[in-house]
Amino acid sequence: MDFPLYFLDGIGNRLMFAIIAITHVLINHPLAIGAYPLVVALEFWGWRKGRADIDELARKVTFVLFLVTTTLGALTGVGIWLGAALIAPFGIGALLRIFFWAWFIEWFVFIAEVVLVLIYWLAWKRWAEGRMKKLHMGVGVLLAVMSWFTMAVIVAILGFMMGTGSWTADQNFMSAFFNPLYAPQLLFRTAYAMLGAGLFVWFLQFFFTEKGSDLRRRAVRFISIWVLAWTPVCAIGAVWYWGRVPEAARANLDVALMTQKYSQWNDSFLLIVGSIVGLVLLIALIGTIRPKVIPHFVLIIPFVLSLYMLGHFERAREFLRKPHVVADYMYSNGVRMDELPVFQRDGMLTYATYVRHRTVTESNKLEAGEDMFVLACSRCHTTTGVNALTDKFNTLYGSDPWDEAALNAFIENMHLSRTYMPPFPGNDKELGALVAYLQQLQATKRSVLGAQTRGVDVPPPRATGTASN
Repeated sequence: MDFPLYFLDGIGNRLMFAIIAITHVLINHPLAIGAYPLVVALEFWGWRKGRADIDELARKVTFVLFLVTTTLGALTGVGIWLGAALIAPFGIGALLRIFFWAWFIEWFVFIAEVVLVLIYWLAWKRWAEGRMKKLHMGVGVLLAVMSWFTMAVIVAILGFMMGTGSWTADQNFMSAFFNPLYAPQLLFRTAYAMLGAGLFVWFLQFFFTEKGSDLRRRAVRFISIWVLAWTPVCAIGAVWYWGRVPEAARANLDVALMTQKYSQWNDSFLLIVGSIVGLVLLIALIGTIRPKVIPHFVLIIPFVLSLYMLGHFERAREFLRKPHVVADYMYSNGVRMDELPVFQRDGMLTYATYVRHRTVTESNKLEAGEDMFVLACSRCHTTTGVNALTDKFNTLYGSDPWDEAALNAFIENMHLSRTYMPPFPGNDKELGALVAYLQQLQATKRSVLGAQTRGVDVPPPRATGTASN
């Protein structure tokens, strides 16, 4: 069994990339961007108070941050680049051209960040006194700034993908970088990173302090104040950010937060969000006033909930901008908006690079349909796995053989009723070929190895023009 191919066929491009990207954000925001400022604050606090135990607590927390961010954090960061290049080469290519110098500078900042992490951790005990201790804290401050600067660049790109602002008219780098969503999203993500760091270190410090000790009491109170300070800033950033989200993207909120099936639960979900925020504030307030009464297990709850909320935010943010990968410029299947009329007139296969046929005939219809699936659909859909086209059409038309005319009419007009779907980017013959391919997929009634990556084996024999591996 070729497990990688079965796995990719099952989860699809969209979910595979989401797993990599969301994992990276869950590590990067609280453990890199937010936690290093908190650790430096702890170190400074210990230095000012002359408390070696507080300094040692900061050092132990730093070891965890160093270990996780330089392994899993680095791997998922590279995974984002690899995944984007494989799944959406046109989208990442366009962003690289627009943000070349920003990304170029960001790579130097990232390298500096890695070097500073190594120095900060490895030199902790050697630079423990006098001027060297001040130098060590200075390295920590610079590390925190570099970590934040990396996010400040990436946030510009993420904001641009949802709202391009005046860039479509002036094609100016500064218009793209300082897009309408840049400042509010940067404030929100900065505050959320600081808040998430507090929740993480809140829980983690219990492993490095003794029950009933003065160190634990002081640490819980210090971090509780940190959480209380950043929570309202995060809320302000969230409200400001939502106010700048384009109206077209807001229309996708119900489906983005849940799924199309459960979109009616939107109000209940928002109530859950409010309850989580209230719980975090309550625990932080108790931790500030009565730090001794908070048991260890309680503090894992807000941290786990914060990770859930951050992951759900990333999922919703990615969905809100549908049907685009870059708003008002490129659809989620990699087709530029100005290319669409040409493809619908001449055919998408005519201009594609890696296809077997340029035109559709009766003898190559299934192969051409498979190529159309790969070009137009496979960035978001699988054939029979997660978010499968076969499941979508079974829901619409049942398990009986699908009607060709009904499939044609739906696919041609799906973007009108489902505004998060891009228009079909092909001509009538290519639409017919895709429909024939979908009908053949339904007829096989099975998941086929390599359908996402290499095609699908379906009868009748190749001699009559069907697809094969």
